[in-house]
Amino acid sequence: MADLGVSFVPPAYPYERLDGLKQLAKIHDGGPIDCSIGTPIDPPPSFVIEALARGVGARGYPASAGSLEYRAACASWMERRFGVTLSNDQLAACVGTKEFVGTLAGYLRLRAPERDTVLYPAVSYPTYAMGATLAGLRPVAVDMADGQLDLASINPADIDRALVLWANSPSNPTGALDDLEGLATWGRLHGVLVASDECYAEFTWAGRPRSILEHGTDGVLAVHSISKRSNLAGFRAGFYAGDPDVVAFLRLVRQHAGFMVPGPVQSAVALAYGDDEHVNVQREIYRARLELMADALGAFDVDAPFPDGSFYLWCSRGAMDGWELAALLAETSGIIASPGELYGDGAHYVRVAVVQPSERLELAASRLRGR
Repeated sequence: MADLGVSFVPPAYPYERLDGLKQLAKIHDGGPIDCSIGTPIDPPPSFVIEALARGVGARGYPASAGSLEYRAACASWMERRFGVTLSNDQLAACVGTKEFVGTLAGYLRLRAPERDTVLYPAVSYPTYAMGATLAGLRPVAVDMADGQLDLASINPADIDRALVLWANSPSNPTGALDDLEGLATWGRLHGVLVASDECYAEFTWAGRPRSILEHGTDGVLAVHSISKRSNLAGFRAGFYAGDPDVVAFLRLVRQHAGFMVPGPVQSAVALAYGDDEHVNVQREIYRARLELMADALGAFDVDAPFPDGSFYLWCSRGAMDGWELAALLAETSGIIASPGELYGDGAHYVRVAVVQPSERLELAASRLRGR
């Protein structure tokens, strides 16, 4: 093919770089115990799957913003969980939150073409930065201090150019909680939208779940997903909520772009957001797995503190490089962990997702303990 002058070559997808670790782990009976990706493994609620099978809404085009039933269920959950009351024009559906994270910056640029910068945590889910890159914008990492965004470290010139500041609390990969009230206040002071990715909020261990919307909706968005909460990552459904002007703009732009959660999925997810008991059960499963693996890794001389939130352990072993530590874990226990370099400024860490069945994690734990 003739050279078309392509100037952007997409990088390898982060998890495609783990094949070498999987080869190391194959020496163990039963093969690798893959704790690299935060993919839920436990069964979703049966009543939700039954609702999906009924196919309600399959014939017509679904509402891009979400059906009234869908939005009402999401709003009711926000009020139950966070004490936040939202009107109908402050909330809309998205096709899983990853696509929302990956496209938000480009749409915001249409609204404010004089700004070209996306601020994001220096240790974070890589799609915040990639969303800026895909939109032809400047991704600027914000330093972290004790697991929180160090707002004082941001260059004033970058603030002036910023379209959005991404926050993630509880954090992927560290499990840290951020000061959401402080972030909202900072954003309003500087005229920068703060987008708070809260998809792990149900798995907050240090106190109750929190949302940035508890501190008002002006100048902020909260982003939520059914994937982790209800083990429904394959449904690709979530929602964003907050500043009514921003939500109205995004709803219309996304409608033109054709983003729609399938009708049967909307009907089923509305039921999932209406039930909290299955989440309470899942919380205890993840808590037990985190305790199991934190203890076993500690016995292997790996620092794996119990997180403030999420179902990840952010681990280190002295000054060992994260890829070296990941290789050691693969060889010793069969665990496939994600080297911290995949998440930005985390070269001496690995992330362990406790999403494998408990019996598999118990097997890994026994190997780490040398039994």
